[in-house]
Amino acid sequence: MKRREFLKTLAFGVIGFGIAPELMAQNNEFGSTADTYQIDDHIKDYLHKMVHFNKPHKDDILIDNIRYNVFKSTVKRLRRLQGYVGHGNFQVLSLDQARKFARNASRVGEFTSEELRFMEKIFYEEAQRYGFIGNKPLKQFTERIQKKNVYKVPYTGNYLYKGVPLETLDRIKQQVGGQLILTSGVRGVMKQFLLFLNKAYKADGNLSLASRSLAPPGYSFHGIGDFDVGQVGFGASNFTEKFTETEIYERLSDLGYLKLRYHEQNLLGVRFEPWHIKINADI
Repeated sequence: MKRREFLKTLAFGVIGFGIAPELMAQNNEFGSTADTYQIDDHIKDYLHKMVHFNKPHKDDILIDNIRYNVFKSTVKRLRRLQGYVGHGNFQVLSLDQARKFARNASRVGEFTSEELRFMEKIFYEEAQRYGFIGNKPLKQFTERIQKKNVYKVPYTGNYLYKGVPLETLDRIKQQVGGQLILTSGVRGVMKQFLLFLNKAYKADGNLSLASRSLAPPGYSFHGIGDFDVGQVGFGASNFTEKFTETEIYERLSDLGYLKLRYHEQNLLGVRFEPWHIKINADI
């Protein structure tokens, strides 16, 4: 079974370590028992990649040589822009705002037409092409977060949407205690661009590797309400499976807050994220 066919199988019914029974029954679509074993091998290969999410694999998709220079210049401009406007402000920056700041700041420099076309292509191309199979809650490259709809959480540098997300965090803090911290809140399109492309840049342009731990632009549910939490003093380990060993994780689990967006052995092309709080359960 080819990679593209495998991704379609995942999208339409792979469950656990096997294939949905109704798919197996339809006209013997997958043929002989040998074919079934072949499918199982692909699933095992997929799960192996999720465990070793931060390593390159032979069929990963990389930025091609033709686009690599514009990819590189885009990443560096986004880094400079974040440094110029500040990490907190960058979290909720839209494309139009980013272009305006960059154009008016000589230390950043205006986005070139090639860079804008490159980002637009990355935003609108199907992320399944390099292995990310999740939904896409943000549909437009020009999506803008209205400041009136978000609240900057003190001492975190992060924003949360008012309403259910902010109320959920407040309730969690009351029930779990002061050792819980917000580690990542609202992320606009530009922030997700920087996170995703920067990860790919550090991996020599490997888009598949980046997508196993960071949603491509438009695909992050941080754009519509989800947020990440951690334990005070745990640092970068809050974004690893070590978080499951913390008291905060145990309390969150006992209280029923960990209806995870990306659970262990999920089939969306994303590593296990036990720190990610899912707000909208319907998508």
